[in-house]
Amino acid sequence: MAFAWKAAGLSYNRYIAIASRVVRRSLKEDKRIAAERRGESELKFAKWQNGKQGESRNLADANAAAAESAAQSS
Repeated sequence: MAFAWKAAGLSYNRYIAIASRVVRRSLKEDKRIAAERRGESELKFAKWQNGKQGESRNLADANAAAAESAAQSS
């Protein structure tokens, strides 16, 4: 039996990110603000091709762009 997030075409990390964002948004105002601050990240990543590092990108920006393109394609 497949998990719902797999059937929806999501990776586990993407599923957890969406679930945690939903939980943070459902909290009362004072707790929500503190939880949203903990959810922010400053991670960067780069793709490597042929032994060379590509452009370094912010992970949050890349996730937002991927979510937007996925929403437009469906």
